[in-house]
Amino acid sequence: MSSPDLPFWKEKKLAEMNHKEWESLCDGCAKCCLYRLEDEDTREIYYTNVHCRLLNTETARCTDYPRRSIRVPDCITITPEILHDPYWLPRTCAYRLLAEGKDLPRWHPLITGTPDSVVRAGQRVCHRTVCEDDADALENHLVDWID
Repeated sequence: MSSPDLPFWKEKKLAEMNHKEWESLCDGCAKCCLYRLEDEDTREIYYTNVHCRLLNTETARCTDYPRRSIRVPDCITITPEILHDPYWLPRTCAYRLLAEGKDLPRWHPLITGTPDSVVRAGQRVCHRTVCEDDADALENHLVDWID
C-alpha cells in the first residue's frame, strides 16, 4: 500500500518505477556523459573532463537521447539490472545512491523542486569540459572534481 507522505523513490524499488519516475531520477548533472578510465585490478574509476559528442553543454542533456546507444556504442543505458554493481557511476548519482540504499542529495531536483539546484550546488559538469572531438589522450584530462 502506498503512503501519501513518502516520495516514490523511498516507497518503490528501482525496478518498480514507471518510466516517468525513472527518468526523473536523473538530476541533469551530465557526469555520466564524461569519459572515465578504470584500473582493471582495483576497479577504481578515474574521471576525465571529456564529454560525449552528443552532450548539449548548455542544457546538460543528450542531443539524441532515444538513439544514444546506437550512435555512441559505449553509452550505457542505466537499468535496474545494471545497478546491481553501480561502482562506476558517480557517487552523487541518484541511481547509484538508491541502488545502494541511500537517499537523494539535498540539491536533487526531486527534493528542491527546481533543476537549477544542481547548478547552484556546483554539481553540473557543463562549461568545465571538452568535447571528445576536441580532446587528445584521456590520460591528459583526468579530474578530481566529480565526486
